[in-house]
Amino acid sequence: MLPPRIAALRQKLAQKAKQEPKFRFYSLYGGVMDPDTLLAAWCRVCSNGGAPGVDGRSIEQIKRKENGVASLLKEIGRELRDKSYRPAPVKRVYIPKANGKMRPLGIPTVKDRVVQMAVLLILEPIFEADFEDCSYGFRPGRSAHQALEEIRQHLLDGKSAVYDADLKGYFDTIPHERLMACVRMRVVDSSVLKLIRLWLEAPVAEPPDQPGDKPRIKRNDKGTPQGGVISPLLANIYLHWFDKAFHSAQGPAHWAKARLVRYADDFVVLARYQSEQLRQYIEDKLEKWLGLELNREKTRIVDVKKQSLDFLGYTFCHVHSRWYHGTKVLSMRPSTKAVQRQKDALRELTGARSRTVPVTELIGTINRQLRGWSNYFGHGYWKDAFHEINLHVQTRLRQHLRQKSQRRYRVPAGQTLYQHLQQLGLIQLKGKL
Repeated sequence: MLPPRIAALRQKLAQKAKQEPKFRFYSLYGGVMDPDTLLAAWCRVCSNGGAPGVDGRSIEQIKRKENGVASLLKEIGRELRDKSYRPAPVKRVYIPKANGKMRPLGIPTVKDRVVQMAVLLILEPIFEADFEDCSYGFRPGRSAHQALEEIRQHLLDGKSAVYDADLKGYFDTIPHERLMACVRMRVVDSSVLKLIRLWLEAPVAEPPDQPGDKPRIKRNDKGTPQGGVISPLLANIYLHWFDKAFHSAQGPAHWAKARLVRYADDFVVLARYQSEQLRQYIEDKLEKWLGLELNREKTRIVDVKKQSLDFLGYTFCHVHSRWYHGTKVLSMRPSTKAVQRQKDALRELTGARSRTVPVTELIGTINRQLRGWSNYFGHGYWKDAFHEINLHVQTRLRQHLRQKSQRRYRVPAGQTLYQHLQQLGLIQLKGKL
């Protein structure tokens, strides 16, 4: 919940941006350093959580320190007023991807996250007024499920020829000068622009080569590191110009009757027929006009009537109807990769390192994992995937209980394993939980 003054300011900025599409905002810095904005930014950063940056200061450490929050916000306010604020290097971490490769993430310090959030609170309503309806990622009031439903509707309407795009390292390859030009189309407040450039050019602290060594500091000449508070908005601002060109009078939304659905840097273009002209338009706009790079190995054209399409963890495909013999129907279900990732996560939770954890505590952790997965994947046709996960959990817990002690674990007399695990508190996936 935002303070009334900040909520009212955001509403005014949104109205102005909507009423005057070419207006360029020149006085926003005062709103950024307003104490109410900084307090609201801190509250949002706290709710998002996250690891500490290069300075090692966590959110909890700041909270525990006497007057820690007040001191931090006072320090930020002073540095913004006298223009002495400078961001710390971004801590680089790598997390595993489904294909075995590593995804780079950037973790700013808590202090820098608060300043970025303050700027986000002021800039978001301005650019939200411009964004196209086809964009769903990292936007207030929009979700991945809405993007999936739009794809489903277009497929039902017969637009089954899909250009499934994959941008190579999008967040890390956005050209700075072109991105700043996109921001300046709406914002000309030099103090706000300077803050954005400082974050874009902040050095990156790479993990040390050997334990005990100092992090390797690298200069950052392109990209907006994935993981920063402001990064999703900047990424949307840049790709908005692809959305806008696509829906212009000269774009394929008109001459090819194509439909674009985008979630951050993941997007598909759906049409009745994928012509060479349409394919060339997409690739020219992304690579020549925006200076991005398509991953040719992963980018493909899919005929959903004959093949499956994976998007945001779901698979779209045509399957034989269980009710009407000889008829195929469109199915939207959790993808094979998504199910396997969930199995891997559950295998990790029930592995050797958890043998000393009390069973009821372990089941509580598993339940939280299952609820989160169910809330996202409980759309479309989920029954087969949920049944597969339920069986996997039972198998893993049976093995865990047998290996937990040298003595053989016995299910109480008169109970099946399923009944016993339910008695211990294990939930079953049955749609949304």
